[in-house]
Amino acid sequence: MNGYIRRRSTDSWQVVIELGRDPVTDKRKRVSRNVVGAKRDAETERTALLRSIETGTYVDPTRELVAEFLARWLRDYARPVVAPRTYERYEEIVRLHIVPTLGRVPLTQLRPTHIVAAERQWLDAGLSPATVLKHHRLIRQTLQQAMRWRVLTVNPADAVTPPRRERTEMSVLDRDQAAALLNAAQGSEFEVLILTALYTGLRVGELLGLRWKDVDLTARQLRVQQAAQPVKGGGVAYAQPKTHRSRRAVSLPGPVTEALQRQRHLQARARLAAGAAWQASDLVFTNSLGGPVSRTSLRRVFHELLDRAGAPRIRLHDLRHTMATLMLAVGEHPKVVSERLGHATVGVTLDTYSHVLPGLQAAAADRLAATLSSAGRAGMADPLESANVDRN
Repeated sequence: MNGYIRRRSTDSWQVVIELGRDPVTDKRKRVSRNVVGAKRDAETERTALLRSIETGTYVDPTRELVAEFLARWLRDYARPVVAPRTYERYEEIVRLHIVPTLGRVPLTQLRPTHIVAAERQWLDAGLSPATVLKHHRLIRQTLQQAMRWRVLTVNPADAVTPPRRERTEMSVLDRDQAAALLNAAQGSEFEVLILTALYTGLRVGELLGLRWKDVDLTARQLRVQQAAQPVKGGGVAYAQPKTHRSRRAVSLPGPVTEALQRQRHLQARARLAAGAAWQASDLVFTNSLGGPVSRTSLRRVFHELLDRAGAPRIRLHDLRHTMATLMLAVGEHPKVVSERLGHATVGVTLDTYSHVLPGLQAAAADRLAATLSSAGRAGMADPLESANVDRN
């Protein structure tokens, strides 16, 4: 078995691997790939092809079905790269939705019309536009990898307009409701966690993955370095935040610093009471034995506290939205809020919290008018004094 490269055009090459002759038909068998780029790219492709054929991992792209490709993508690309929870979500979408509708289509014959029909079928079956949009993005992501693996030359998903996600009204607490929640939470097992969530805007996974080594009470700052993710079958996995913006420093106001100091003392007493059963996890928020907090218990207690405070039932994640909304409402610069939330850009923050902006714009317009009016009065001479000057 050998291979060779031949030029097709200025920057296009064909890699050919000769596989000998078919013992039945006596026809020559070969594998070929077209490569766009420099000759060294074609050499790399030739080496990869030879290796896959020799190791028995070569798959004929003309025969590979979408289902077979997705299984390979999950095994060889997604599992080693993404977080466990993300992999589980990808595998579930592939197994429950993409494979049943597109799985029997040969990958190289997949067309935009196939994807459009699949997405219409999902919508008709009752999936929300937001869910179908996630499916579309996953399909596009997998087909991008197919292009990198040189199985496809174009991505058929690029020619498909995905459904537009319906914008839902954000659930947040107003200032009085937030204060009532903090009062209701005093003395509860999750008092410090709820206080920290409201003041810092951390995501739930970031809160449950927070470690003491990431907290500097002297400098009144914490660093988001990991997030806790539930995994199928129980248990928790810890992974770094997905983007460098999410790995961020968050300053702590006085009430949170004091609460975390109390939390450290309470945890020290719980560790003594648990003795050898204590799990040394270094987590800031734990159960009575030092292990991860149960999200189910946290959700139940949080809703009980909201009821006690007379506040509407929201998700714990919505305390993040509450913090951002309250900060913007008192005139905090969106850039500061964006950095605190760990958003990729300030544009994401402005788009997410656009419901706050009309009031901010009105207040800014009034301040501008007051400034210009004040400047105008300061630069204008008194009419009576002007008249006296003229008479003199």
